[in-house]
Amino acid sequence: MAQNRFHTGTGPSQRQLRVGELIRRTLSEVLTRAEVHDPELNRHSITVGEVRASPDLKVATAYVMPLGGQDAEGALAALRRNAPELRHLIARGMSLKYAPQLRFVLDETFDRMDDTRRMLADERVQRDIGAEDGDEDDDR
Repeated sequence: MAQNRFHTGTGPSQRQLRVGELIRRTLSEVLTRAEVHDPELNRHSITVGEVRASPDLKVATAYVMPLGGQDAEGALAALRRNAPELRHLIARGMSLKYAPQLRFVLDETFDRMDDTRRMLADERVQRDIGAEDGDEDDDR
């Protein structure tokens, strides 16, 4: 089941946003430097698009995608398998009382952006957009 990371009732607090961004940067650095002792994980170049922290800051969900989207499930499995070590490495680089439990989800925003670009490039959509632009000129 896909999670919708853009729609929440009241939205995250400033603290959740700050902690999420700190975890995102730290996780990105750890993955870039290949600090985890797992060759399977280190063979992937992984982008961390966003990290969302729970209201109590005990759980952090990282939205990730391997470069080019290749072997996304393999990369996700490697991240999940190494979550305890990643949690430890992230905790070292942060000044939180507790290191949050890490959860990993594939970031689907890249797919949605590609779908939107394809849709906007469709000749029927371009024709409709052109017709709307022509209507605006008539109103002037």
